[in-house]
Amino acid sequence: MFEEIDFVSRLHRRAERDYIGRVVEHDKAECAAIAKRYGADYWDGPRHLGYGGYKYDGRWRVVAEQMAEHYGLKPGMRILDVGCGKAFLLYEFTQVVPGIEVFGIDVSEYGIANAKEEVRPYLEVVSAQDLPFEDNSFDFVYSLATLHNLKLPDLNRAVQEIARVGKGGAAYIMVESYRNEREKVNLLYWQLTCESFYAPDEWAWVYTTNGYTGDYGFIYFE
Repeated sequence: MFEEIDFVSRLHRRAERDYIGRVVEHDKAECAAIAKRYGADYWDGPRHLGYGGYKYDGRWRVVAEQMAEHYGLKPGMRILDVGCGKAFLLYEFTQVVPGIEVFGIDVSEYGIANAKEEVRPYLEVVSAQDLPFEDNSFDFVYSLATLHNLKLPDLNRAVQEIARVGKGGAAYIMVESYRNEREKVNLLYWQLTCESFYAPDEWAWVYTTNGYTGDYGFIYFE
């Protein structure tokens, strides 16, 4: 455990990003304020306000396959997605590992309401820093592209909560980060909802300080 693993970069690199256009073509501050409501504009509105239309297309199947194999997920196990959004990845886990029990939380009411119908009954509108589950409730807990959207006090609490509800450190957290000044600038240009801007070694410090022993990964804006 506590190993850096990349499950997501291949998907992240598929998207085209005009970093300069993101800043100069629209009022970036206003766009960020709208995006942070995590409503329809963020998920299914124009690209400068968020995803630009986040629809199910099966792209997350390969991620589910890789994670299921790596963590030895089996039917009957319980997994939790912290920041599940529309829960496309959770749905893929039900297809890759039939019989697995899935749960997801997100602060976005719109995201949950428009989640994959098959898993929607197992989702709740809840914050990452206040998980409504008992200690050691899940065989595997993961959070993708979510925790960087929290300010440090809430971030610390969310990491503690992920560590608390998982069993034996079987967990994975992926966040946005940077390795050099170009990636830092691109991240600043592109982000709409990010509150915690840290380099990989700083993220590792956050994790260890808060008792997290699971694995982690990053996406970069190259």
